[in-house]
Amino acid sequence: MKHPSNGIALARLLQLASPALPVGAYSYSQGLEAAVEAGIVRDAPSAEEWIADVLEFSMARMEAPVFVRLCDAWVAGDAAAAARWNALCVASRESAELRAETAQMGYSLAVLLGELEAGSGLAAWDEVSYPAAFARAVALWSIDARDALIAYLWSWCENQVMAALKAVPLGQTAGQRMLLALGERLAAVAAGAAMVDDDALGNYAPGLALLSARHETQYSRLFRS
Repeated sequence: MKHPSNGIALARLLQLASPALPVGAYSYSQGLEAAVEAGIVRDAPSAEEWIADVLEFSMARMEAPVFVRLCDAWVAGDAAAAARWNALCVASRESAELRAETAQMGYSLAVLLGELEAGSGLAAWDEVSYPAAFARAVALWSIDARDALIAYLWSWCENQVMAALKAVPLGQTAGQRMLLALGERLAAVAAGAAMVDDDALGNYAPGLALLSARHETQYSRLFRS
């Protein structure tokens, strides 16, 4: 495989993290809409607190470290290890809607990669998590794994902020302030993810799990469950 220059790798990373990537990320709120319904998230400060807590207690302790392992496995050409970490990622989803989200987005990205490349290496998998498909693109396009993780986390934060703007609702300036504050956390989360031992993996976020489960039967909602 011909390795892209730094400029091309950056462009491809921006493409992966773009809201224009056709994977349907905009249609999910990951429990945030249920938190609005419950009155937990009611304004910009509480929305930022909710997103920051999920970033710290769920993303930083499970999804981000697993993403690092998936990148390492794909770069090493170890499809068996990638499949093992993918299975753990899918099993770690706390509710039916969170599992459906990662599987739907992972499937969509895997199909896209198959159309853009000579094959993504994911076609034989029964269920593809979004981190596994994203990490596969990172390996195919020779993108730096740490940069990729920061972009992955940024994309997640941006989607959560956009969900808050619609569900609370909030103004665009409030959203940009939240993104500035949340963005300052991402380098530390990415650095910490590479240091998490296998035995320390876990996303203990019961509030997220309960509210995500409630969202599945919420009477009025903007986002998918």
